[in-house]
Amino acid sequence: MSLVDLVMPKLGESIMEATILKWHKKPGDTIKQDETVLDIATDKVDSEVPSTAEGVIEEVLFKENDVVPIGTVIAKIRVGANAAVSNPEPVPTPAQPQYEDAKIVEEIPYQPTDSSQSVVGSGQSSENKIRFYSPLVLNIAQQEGISMAELENIPGTGQDGRVSKKDILAYVANKGTGGQQQAQSPQPQVAQTAVVAAPPPQIANDKPQTEYQPPVTYSGNVEVIEMDRMRKLIAKHMVDSKHTSPHVTSFAECDVTNLVLWREKVKKDFEKREGEKITFTPLFIEAIVKCIKKYPWLSSSVDGDKIIVKKDLNIGMATALPSGNLIVPVIKNADQLNLTGLTKQVNGLANAARTGKLKPDDTVGGTFTLTNVGTFGSIMGTPIINQPQVAIMAVGAIKKRPMVIETPQGDSIAIRHMMYISLSYDHRIIDGALGSTFLNAVSKDLENFDTNRSI
Repeated sequence: MSLVDLVMPKLGESIMEATILKWHKKPGDTIKQDETVLDIATDKVDSEVPSTAEGVIEEVLFKENDVVPIGTVIAKIRVGANAAVSNPEPVPTPAQPQYEDAKIVEEIPYQPTDSSQSVVGSGQSSENKIRFYSPLVLNIAQQEGISMAELENIPGTGQDGRVSKKDILAYVANKGTGGQQQAQSPQPQVAQTAVVAAPPPQIANDKPQTEYQPPVTYSGNVEVIEMDRMRKLIAKHMVDSKHTSPHVTSFAECDVTNLVLWREKVKKDFEKREGEKITFTPLFIEAIVKCIKKYPWLSSSVDGDKIIVKKDLNIGMATALPSGNLIVPVIKNADQLNLTGLTKQVNGLANAARTGKLKPDDTVGGTFTLTNVGTFGSIMGTPIINQPQVAIMAVGAIKKRPMVIETPQGDSIAIRHMMYISLSYDHRIIDGALGSTFLNAVSKDLENFDTNRSI
């Protein structure tokens, strides 16, 4: 008999951690190889983790909702002919001081280096673990003017005596009514700026964008709905993008009559031959890829004062989920695919997104994003850049409108299929001239679509 480690699997090049959503097995349960042990989530997609061996779950090392780095051992499986769990009762999650420590190093610029800067909670023996503070607690302490000396003496009700959000808010409320005296610390005063996370950027006439918000009361007939995990991630991603990139949006009007008529003519034969429905999306992506070849800065990112131009053109396409949330699967190397290949990729990724079958690698590596706001009837939009990209294009609804047509024989009025397209771009490296030039290049490519093109 032996123990086999089950580790948090690698989920993509840029993914360094995952959240445990649900354990399907507990200590004492038998497990087959490739049977699902737990569900995990990244900031992109949810995934299942299968067992790498057959045996009995000996212990689980993390709880649900814990955030675990990639490669960390999350459970142990006892294998062998006589495999039996030594402790059938659920094993309490052991403290992970190294992991918590690493998290604090990442999020705040200060880390205790000697015993005088670590705190043992009131009533705890010196054998207990070092007391750590979450970035949320430190953030509240900073906003409320609570010194480190005070923070060290607040009784904690969390795991291992840690101070929770509830503890510090209760302390603030009591302090405000005079019920809590200023705590005196026997330890040396530590400069607060050394241990408190730096406040996030602020925009004029707006509140700081932090996790902590003062308690709010709601009047009238209201319904309070807690955001789900994906919505929280989307919200954070959008706010971070606005804080990172100075957004500019340009618009163009596009006559897509030729495109519409060609698709209408070939869609039945295309579906019969390829087994796929051809939508407008692969046609839009094809035009975008052609124009990025002419203006490569649209497929880039910014690293300090460096511009990183991406030669691999990976086009993300924003996809609405049944839940109302949004996800952006990525078509890798879109410039190397013909129209049939693009169609199959677009349909496959869209279906996988809607059925929850996207893989982690399906949502990473994008260099430019397309979003179709016309799907829901909007004629135009001002999309937010999908970081670390520098541009995103939105296409609106296609509408029939009377337009003036210029011909050598004179002007005339005709009914045309018209569409607005917009481009939001990062003004740090893309100026209005480049942004507008690229946008109009895409517009001209769509307008000049060859109606005699074969499939």
